[in-house]
Amino acid sequence: MTLRVLIADDQDIIRTGLATILNGQPDIEVIGQAVDGRDAVELARRLRPDVCLFDIRMPHLDGVEATRLLAGPDVEDPIPVVVITTFDTDAYVTGALRAGAKGFLLKDAGPQLLVQAIHAAAEGDALIAPAITTRLLEKFAASGNHPDPVQPLSPLTEREEEVLITVAKGRTNAEIADELHVSLSTVKFHLASLMTKIGARNRVEIAIWAYETRRVRP
Repeated sequence: MTLRVLIADDQDIIRTGLATILNGQPDIEVIGQAVDGRDAVELARRLRPDVCLFDIRMPHLDGVEATRLLAGPDVEDPIPVVVITTFDTDAYVTGALRAGAKGFLLKDAGPQLLVQAIHAAAEGDALIAPAITTRLLEKFAASGNHPDPVQPLSPLTEREEEVLITVAKGRTNAEIADELHVSLSTVKFHLASLMTKIGARNRVEIAIWAYETRRVRP
């Protein structure tokens, strides 16, 4: 199946570059491009792409608000959104994830990670650049203000512990499946169970919990 992608970025050269990379994939087609967040939301609602790829800083409506309108918790039929930006700040990361983004990448992430993020979002998964996860963990470690970790609703299974560690290392679902020799559906099952047990909303929160409980160190 060909994945239909909508790109929104106010810089022509960035949009062209992203479209070239994605259209070069055998199973991805860029079906629309927008120059600002308002146009992006209108196009997305009309074209119903499989995945939206949004910049953070755009005129009229930024990428976080555009994401919230298309994929937020109150949206009845959400469209997966991957946010990509040159601005690596905690406020943007947390804002995008809370708005419902299925991925967060930096523009220097490289074509391979970009394509992985598009596929992950289309499959209902989330991919956050490993460098961002690592940085947030390091900042958390340096803060010195660590509340007692949330206790899981029930003890983690041995497999859930393994998945937890791999997520904290920034692995994608496909990489976890390969490393643990299990299927993608099994990885998704354990991730969903992990999030329920520890009250996490995304992979970064899973990674932070792994650090809080001293299962890993940044």
